[in-house]
Amino acid sequence: MTHAPRPRSRPLRRSLPGLPFSQSRTLPHNRPVPLGRRSIATLLLTSLVGVAAFGWPLLASTESALVGHSTDAPWLFALLLPLLLAVVIAQISEGRTAGGGAPGLDAKSVALLGVLAAAGAALRPLGAGTAGLEPMFFLMVLAGRVLGPGFGFVLGSLSMFASALLTGGVGPWLPFQMLAMGWVCLGAGLLPGAATLRGRRELVLLAAYGAGASLLYGTIMNLQGWPYIAGLSGSISFVPGDEVTANLVRFAAYCLATSLGWDLPRAALTVVLCLTLGTTVLRALRRATRRAAFAAPVAFDPPED
Repeated sequence: MTHAPRPRSRPLRRSLPGLPFSQSRTLPHNRPVPLGRRSIATLLLTSLVGVAAFGWPLLASTESALVGHSTDAPWLFALLLPLLLAVVIAQISEGRTAGGGAPGLDAKSVALLGVLAAAGAALRPLGAGTAGLEPMFFLMVLAGRVLGPGFGFVLGSLSMFASALLTGGVGPWLPFQMLAMGWVCLGAGLLPGAATLRGRRELVLLAAYGAGASLLYGTIMNLQGWPYIAGLSGSISFVPGDEVTANLVRFAAYCLATSLGWDLPRAALTVVLCLTLGTTVLRALRRATRRAAFAAPVAFDPPED
């Protein structure tokens, strides 16, 4: 008994705009959420508002009405949350954009986004309150590396939002945490050698970036709360209307005196986890993206006679 030959499958490819599928080139699947124009514009707007939200006290004068209502200012900055969500909406609604005509967030990438955000949210309570140890940072760095800057920014923001709901940490600081973690993941996606660098060298690169990002995250979050803390000594307290350089010197002293003991353990744990578990996690993430084959149509050869 003879059996009909099974159709042979071709490699998964993405169609380029204006070209028939047969002339399309094979595209890498390490960027399942390409950034289109609306996504880039929304991301830049969100980041600019975030920079202004973090840094405006350094530029405000003593006569500024904002300084007089500094205790109310964090609630005003909670308006950052809709802008962060706008990045997600832009990705979903963008349709075919950058990256060879691939859609922004399709059903597969939304599913992977939900899984990774839940994993990051579950990891955060494991170290919260214990010398600053936060194992979620290493997962965010690795996910941003594999899945790209656009996906990374959305993942970091949503992971912080989900972990806040899980731990009861919802407050005026939440939009700042979401924005800062989004920047951490976005930076990981922009690291060089995403398609070529592998092995020990890649782990060292990610560990070094994870350490620096962990320290910068703590520093940025200090800037969010430092101007509103009362009762500090003159050497580390914020002085409204003073020169920017003088306030930055006091801010550096404040970080050294208060949060460095939390930031260094976070950085050390991120380095250890990246070097020990990085290979396994990176392989799993890359395998997931290959199997999901985001936005890549499948073509089959006709059966042979």
